[in-house]
Amino acid sequence: MFACKILGEENVTGPVLVWYNKTMDNDKRFVTGLDVGTENVRTIIAAVDKDGVATVVGYNENKTTGMRKGVPANLTGPASSIDRVLGEAERMSGYEVKSAYVSINGSQILSTKTEGMIAVGTAEHEINEQDLARVEDVAVTGRIPANRDVLDVVPLEYALDGQGGIKDPLGMSGARLEMRANVISALTPNCENLKKATMAADVEAKRLIPSVVAAAKAVLTERQKENGVAVIDMGSATTSVAVYEEGDLQYVGVVPAGSNNVTNDLAIVLAIDPEMAEEIKTRFVTGNFDSNKNSIIRIGKEGKNERAFERKEVEDVIKARLDEIFSEIRKKLKSARYDQRLPEGIVLTGGGAKMRDIEIFAKNALEASVKIGVPEGLGGVSEAIEKPDFAVAAGLALFAAEEAALDFTPSKTPKKSIKLSNTPNFLKKIFSKF
Repeated sequence: MFACKILGEENVTGPVLVWYNKTMDNDKRFVTGLDVGTENVRTIIAAVDKDGVATVVGYNENKTTGMRKGVPANLTGPASSIDRVLGEAERMSGYEVKSAYVSINGSQILSTKTEGMIAVGTAEHEINEQDLARVEDVAVTGRIPANRDVLDVVPLEYALDGQGGIKDPLGMSGARLEMRANVISALTPNCENLKKATMAADVEAKRLIPSVVAAAKAVLTERQKENGVAVIDMGSATTSVAVYEEGDLQYVGVVPAGSNNVTNDLAIVLAIDPEMAEEIKTRFVTGNFDSNKNSIIRIGKEGKNERAFERKEVEDVIKARLDEIFSEIRKKLKSARYDQRLPEGIVLTGGGAKMRDIEIFAKNALEASVKIGVPEGLGGVSEAIEKPDFAVAAGLALFAAEEAALDFTPSKTPKKSIKLSNTPNFLKKIFSKF
């Protein structure tokens, strides 16, 4: 599920941007989460001790170029953006990043429910790791198009000889093993281009994790995942939703619109530049719209550069776009059969979640309890990253920290909130070097 880089070894390729270097200090490993967004790129470097506790030692954020709706439009733009953001984080932490877990986004990400069944032997046969790998292969093979990469296989339920409701059949006895799973996939060209962009910055992407899944790792509790909760990651060009229930990732969907669409709408309707539109959106507007209220919004220097707008006109533009985005989110929740079926409600993350009172708008639009999510689980956290737009980078670092813990205790596999399909072979390759 995570990837690691050990100094002195050859680089290993893979998807999401997180890394750790084995140093002379045998009590620590270092991991990195890299969130490559359409508008911004953010990174967190953390030191992981032998107990798996991650402490932030470096972080940074910067503008992104060459990305469009969550995927690379060219390679040089994202590569230079990654190189710039890592430079300051490396100086802060004192460690050079060579590999990492990277976020992936875009409407091309799909969530597909699949099933698989295999015969494992007699009724006395004990289920082993090979049996689990075989049934996973059966569940995935032929169900996912050849032009898509599998990012994650989440076992939802196992059945042994017809007895269902089993979460972990390892060591149980039976002759027939069945599995129901949720497979998360993305278009292969987009995955390959994202990995090429990181390689152009001399960083290997060890694993690609959907942005909203990474954000969920940083903002959700195990109780929320068990009872039923959704995370909505509001990016600049996309808005992603992930649903958890019974402790597992049940659904992932992406709406191809985000907070930049709100800014662009304002710029067009008010005939102003995007910078002024962004300032109006963040300074003067809240998600608690009141059509009975009107006033004048003034922006710029007094005199010839000052501009004045009716508040109602501004709010009408923003509300129209937010109505569209949250209407699409609700459609996705309905298609996944989770609309108004989430006891723990909705958690908002991403840059769009910083809009004042956006949780009030989301509550009315989705008819569910809503709160803003901030990253948790990292030690030494600076106030600079205790905000919703750093949730993805923090989640990637937390995933990496779990993987780094395997280097201390290779015989033990830590509990994971999701299962990444290529972990067993990858870890076997890593540990064979020792």
